[in-house]
Amino acid sequence: MEATGLPNCDPLLHSLTTGVAELAGLIGLNTYHAQLSCLGGVTMRKIILLLASLILATGLTGTGPLNSVTEAWAEAAANGSSERDRLLAAFERIRDNYVDELDQSELVTAAIKGMTAVLDSHSVYFDRKAFRNLQIVNGLVGLGVEAVMEKGAVRVVAPIDESSAAKAGVMVNDVITHIDGVPLQGLTIDQAFEKMRGPVNSRVQLTIVRDGYKPVELTVLRETIRVRSVRMRQEGEGIGYIRIALFNEQTAHLLREAIRDLSSLIPADKLNGYVLDLRNNPGGLPDAAVSVADTFLEDGEIVSVRGRNPEQIERFNARPGDSINGKPLIVLINGGTAAGAEIVVGALQDHKRATVIGSRSFGKGSVPSIVPLGVGQGALRLTTGRYFTPAGRSIHAAGIMPDIEVLQDYPQSPENDKPLTMAFDLLRGIASNPAFPPRP
Repeated sequence: MEATGLPNCDPLLHSLTTGVAELAGLIGLNTYHAQLSCLGGVTMRKIILLLASLILATGLTGTGPLNSVTEAWAEAAANGSSERDRLLAAFERIRDNYVDELDQSELVTAAIKGMTAVLDSHSVYFDRKAFRNLQIVNGLVGLGVEAVMEKGAVRVVAPIDESSAAKAGVMVNDVITHIDGVPLQGLTIDQAFEKMRGPVNSRVQLTIVRDGYKPVELTVLRETIRVRSVRMRQEGEGIGYIRIALFNEQTAHLLREAIRDLSSLIPADKLNGYVLDLRNNPGGLPDAAVSVADTFLEDGEIVSVRGRNPEQIERFNARPGDSINGKPLIVLINGGTAAGAEIVVGALQDHKRATVIGSRSFGKGSVPSIVPLGVGQGALRLTTGRYFTPAGRSIHAAGIMPDIEVLQDYPQSPENDKPLTMAFDLLRGIASNPAFPPRP
C-alpha cells in the first residue's frame, strides 16, 4: 500500500526511510539523502531498492559497525516483503557476504533442490545435464528393477520379470544401500538409477538390506531389458492363467491375444474362470493399464486423475465389451503391485468385477509431469496429480487392500504359491469364501 506522505506513513516505512537517509548523509552520499528526505509517496519495495543500491554503491558487504545496521534493516524489510523478495534477499546476502566467493549458478541450483526436498520423493530437479540424459539413451542399459526413494533410502518396488535383477535375487522391498561400494544416502532416485546404468554386459555390485537379515551383496549384469509383457497358460482343464509383468505399448493387444488363445484351448462350457497375476508388476504406461482394465469391464469409470484444483478432474471410462464375457475373474496382488497395476486392481475391485487375493499393494498413485525451466536451464519433475479409484479411493500411499488376504513372499516355488493355490481352489469349487464371487 502506498503512503501519502512520511508523517502519516506506516511506522516501519518511516523508520526505514529515516534510517537509510541518515546512513546516506553519514557517508556523504547527499544524492541519496536528498532523494529519501523529500520522498512523498513511498512503498516497501522502493525502500528495499534504495537500500540495495546504497549498499552496492558503498561496498558495504563486509563487517563493520555499519554492517550490523544494514542487516537489521534488511531483516525488517524482508519481514514486510513478499516470499519471493525474501528468497531474493537471502540469495543476495549469501552471495555478497559469505566468507568465500560463490558461484551464482550453484547457489540457484541449491535453492531449487532445497525447495523440491520438501515435496514428495517423486518430485525432483534435473540440471541441464540430467535433463539431457532423460531424453537421450546413449547406449546405456540397466538392471530391470523399479525402485523409489523412501526416507532417504532406495527401496525396490519390484524386479521386472526375467530381468538381470530378478535373476540375481533382488526382491520386493529390498533396500539398496550401496552401488559398487558407494553409499546412496543423500542421492535422488534418478541419481541412484544413473549409477545402475552402464554399458551392456558390465557388472554392478549391489549392497542390499532385508528385514531381519544381514546386508546381502549381489552382482547384477547390466543388459538390455526385453520384457514379455503378457504370458498365459492353461491350468488344468478349466482355468486360464494370465500374467502381466508390466504395462507397455503392446500389453493390451497381447492380453486380447492371450484371451483368444485360452478361449480356443478351453471350451466355454468347461471354462471355470481366469486368474490375472499382477504381483511384482511395477506399472508402466498408464494408458496401457486403462486399456487392460477396459478389457474386463462393460462400462463405468476406470480411474480419475485429480490435481490441486478439486474441480479439475480427468476421468477415464470403460467402453462396452467384456472380453471374457462375464466369466469369474481373480486378481493376484502383493507389495510389488504398483502404479498402473493398481489402476487395474482398483477398477476391477470397485466394480465388483473381480476378487482380489494377496497382500496390500505398493501405493504408488502419483501423476508426474516434466516442467522445463527454459532453454539450457534444466527441468522439474513434479507431482501434479494423483490417481483415484472409481469409488474415490486414493491409491497413493494407501495402496489397494485385497478382498482375501494371503500373506506370502514372492517369488516362491509354484508348488508352494499360496495365493495362486487359493485362486485355483476357488475357481474349481474346492474352497469357498464370502468374497468370491464378488457381490454387486
